[in-house]
Amino acid sequence: MGEKVIMDGWNDQIAMIIAAVEGALLLILFIGLGVLARKLGKLKGEHRKMVGDTGVPNMEEVMNVVHERLSLLDRRQITQGDRMDQHEKRLSSLKGRIGVHRFNAFSDSGSDLSFSVAFVNEEQDGVVITGIHGREQTFLYAKPIDKGQSAYMLTPEEKIAINQAMQKA
Repeated sequence: MGEKVIMDGWNDQIAMIIAAVEGALLLILFIGLGVLARKLGKLKGEHRKMVGDTGVPNMEEVMNVVHERLSLLDRRQITQGDRMDQHEKRLSSLKGRIGVHRFNAFSDSGSDLSFSVAFVNEEQDGVVITGIHGREQTFLYAKPIDKGQSAYMLTPEEKIAINQAMQKA
């Protein structure tokens, strides 16, 4: 009988150790479960953020919607680029560069009252206007300019006005 009491004591101790180990394992599992639940909550929140604006719960459908929107944006960007190119061409054809050269057309006149004014674009297309001032009267001449040249003979003063206009940016 003495042996049975010792064995029952051992069985009780082993049962207590097993119960303690099971309790510790159960505690570790509950902590792990809590960590996983928190991570799952964060993941659900991120999923809601990503899918929320589309109104589509399926991720594959969301990607299709995003792809369609990107395609639309690409087409719009190409259209805007084409429009920008058209506007740049139009702006470069405008006569926005001006050069003015004043000079004394006659040696007997007192000052630089004659002038040449050139209105040209980036391709050197435009017009040059020259005013020759004399004592009795003033004459005005206009000459078209195509690529820096004219069908009419350009005077040195007109060439200076054209060069001045082309130097302006």
